[in-house]
Amino acid sequence: MKWLATLLIPFALTSCKKESASIMPLEPSIELISVGPDQVVEFGTPVRLRFSYTDGDGDLGRTDPDDHSLWVKDSRLSVADGYHIIPLAPPDTEIPIQGELEVELHPLFLLGNADQEVMTYSFYVVDRAGNRSNEITTTAIAINATDSL
Repeated sequence: MKWLATLLIPFALTSCKKESASIMPLEPSIELISVGPDQVVEFGTPVRLRFSYTDGDGDLGRTDPDDHSLWVKDSRLSVADGYHIIPLAPPDTEIPIQGELEVELHPLFLLGNADQEVMTYSFYVVDRAGNRSNEITTTAIAINATDSL
């Protein structure tokens, strides 16, 4: 009888499998929810960018306000602007997180002499481990001169 218990215990332990849960990747991922308005007057109304995020270890956002996590590039320019995101989970934990963020971007202005320019934003986030999310490009936004209205 002892030998039967010796055989059954390892079998019982190996047959009880933990269901494999759907684990989020450690790299952050973003999805565009909205951007708007789609027409602005230069130096006027700021554009609001709303997006959802997921991050498998919760290290999105930073405590130092001068350390940027969100990078947004105007299609008419060569360099992205950095924006600060506060930590979205307690800094010393590793928990999966997901949610939505809305960011108010600097008011747009015309770069040339035309009465209107059309542009898009592309953006991504970087977590504290240096993992970069996917990059998203918004729909077009028209910028109108202040004197063209």
